[in-house]
Amino acid sequence: MPKHAVEANFDGLVGPTHNYAGLSWGNVASKSNVNAVSNPKEAALQGLAKMKRLADRGYVQGVLPPHERPHIPTLRALGFSGSDKAILAAASRQNPAILAAVSSASAMWTANAATVSPSADTADHRVHFTPANLSAKFHRSIEHEVTGRVLKSIFSDDAWFAHHPALPSVSHFGDEGAANHTRLCGRHGEPGVELFVYGQVAFNEQAPAPATFPARQTLEASQAVARLHGLSDRHTVFAQQNPASIDAGVFHNDVIAVGNANTLFYHELAFLEEERVLADIRDRLTGTELEAVRVTSAEVPMEDAVASYLFNSQLLNTADGMLLAVPGECREVASVSRYLDDLVNSGSPITAVEVFDVKQSMRNGGGPACLRLRVALNDDELKAMHHGVLLNDALYERLTTWVEGHYREELAVEDLADPMLLDEVRKALDELTGIMGLGSVYDFQL
Repeated sequence: MPKHAVEANFDGLVGPTHNYAGLSWGNVASKSNVNAVSNPKEAALQGLAKMKRLADRGYVQGVLPPHERPHIPTLRALGFSGSDKAILAAASRQNPAILAAVSSASAMWTANAATVSPSADTADHRVHFTPANLSAKFHRSIEHEVTGRVLKSIFSDDAWFAHHPALPSVSHFGDEGAANHTRLCGRHGEPGVELFVYGQVAFNEQAPAPATFPARQTLEASQAVARLHGLSDRHTVFAQQNPASIDAGVFHNDVIAVGNANTLFYHELAFLEEERVLADIRDRLTGTELEAVRVTSAEVPMEDAVASYLFNSQLLNTADGMLLAVPGECREVASVSRYLDDLVNSGSPITAVEVFDVKQSMRNGGGPACLRLRVALNDDELKAMHHGVLLNDALYERLTTWVEGHYREELAVEDLADPMLLDEVRKALDELTGIMGLGSVYDFQL
């Protein structure tokens, strides 16, 4: 029988080493802001303010902790030796690009943390988690082990939750997590349709693929995750992202489409076979009709969609329809701002738009949707999870004080070699795991 369920959003807390190293080829914003000076404190406070606004509106809002950076175990695995200070100095001298990669705060974008299938969809009726291997980018490929530990700490009861290791970390099984996965349904506690979007077919060199930028998600990875989660073919759809959109800077599907409940909000260039994808979703969606909100290139050109991150917004249920939580940049791009004004009066399910300031994240190529991992939980599962990560007034105040006490106002790429920064990060994270009750999840704690 269907159970009452809610969709919880788990946002990544921006880490103390938030910086602009321009590590993400194919992400236009990331490359365009390379070597700018960042403000980690402002970034973390912006993220917390976004979480607080949504929690205050009654949404279940969780927090995922940042990762330990710079990541000394990775540098040791690459042959750097000696004390931590000596390793940082050697890496900075011999290959500063590697040091920048192992110092990235990219785990803040928890849409890439994992793929999550709710119990209403899975064969064993447990919530399934598979951390993304993020194999397309070295700086992100080192995240999945700690991500897995964190998720297991939060969702620890195996009567309700099932955890899988990341897929093999090779290009054939490149997996970018929930950034290329969305779920459509009538109600969160009922069986839904899990839409997996991929960029290329790894084992078929003749299949369509982007020509300029790499496709980070493969069909084979999406199919593997669906098998691991015990998903029925009847309730899964595999759709190829339009290669032209990837070459235009749409490195993940969540930069060109977003879904919530029975609504899919997308650009006309999102999918390679748009009509087939919509037909497959409609065929598999039970108990409700698909609401397809299609944005044309005439309304919002592709370059404006990428510049504003219109589709990298959160789509949330309200009592009066759906709320689209957009980054402030959407009001700075004329075509997008005009479209949003028309949208709320169009009769679509999207009846309200709210602006969120996440500029520090946006400069590195991540909007509101990048910052959150969605986990649908029924009442029993919500009760069974660890509540120390759920945002309330008290936790918000503690985390704000924590950020104010531990984060730097400014950080340049050359600061990553400062051994004091590593000490600051470890001290901060050790305190954070105590605040959130997560136990030992970081390498330096084990």
